[in-house]
Amino acid sequence: LMYIHGGGWILDSPFTHRPLTTAIAKSANVSVFSVDYRLAPEHPFPAHLEDCVACYKGLIANHVSPEKIIIGGDSAGGNLTLATLLYLRDHGIPLPAGAVTLSPSTDLAHQDASYFANGATDPILADSGVFWWGQAYAGGTDFSNPMLSPIRGDLAGLPPLLIQVSKSEMLYSESKRFAEKAQRAGVDVTLETWDDMPHVFQQFGLHSLKEADEALEGIRVFIERVME
Repeated sequence: LMYIHGGGWILDSPFTHRPLTTAIAKSANVSVFSVDYRLAPEHPFPAHLEDCVACYKGLIANHVSPEKIIIGGDSAGGNLTLATLLYLRDHGIPLPAGAVTLSPSTDLAHQDASYFANGATDPILADSGVFWWGQAYAGGTDFSNPMLSPIRGDLAGLPPLLIQVSKSEMLYSESKRFAEKAQRAGVDVTLETWDDMPHVFQQFGLHSLKEADEALEGIRVFIERVME
């Protein structure tokens, strides 16, 4: 599992997400390679994406078969996971066996009324940060760029995807719309949703919420299926 951590493109690291990646590793019986990508605003787009692609290429260069790789990430890391898949496909680089995204950000323009409507039930994202994180990451690049907003791209030819998200969080609608668009493009998509859970509850509720346990089990089942 090549894991790309969240943190709004501006903070966190493989260390902040180690409890989550360790739990996934144990549950799904996989090794984890965590990407320590450069952060904005000091390093705007495309630095993050370049680092993720370089890490994937490094795994292949070290004789790890693409068929044995899952790319995963949460929130901004989910965004980078999907952008990495688009980049790999567009540049003829062998795709991984599948991808796992937890509450992925798929459209930096957030052109959906429900994005802000769900602010009342999203204690993680509903602060002023949502208005500048994406700007800091984009560094002036238009949000319509599919490498920033994967939902704006052609999704055909992507590997199997698992998307987990809570219906009460701000990223629910764009995660759902991405899943629907990918399905229409012929992608094997599994969308798993929960009620009344915070953003990336898999991490924040790890070992304390039964819903987090359910999500880990869903990740395990998905990884085992695509690795067969």
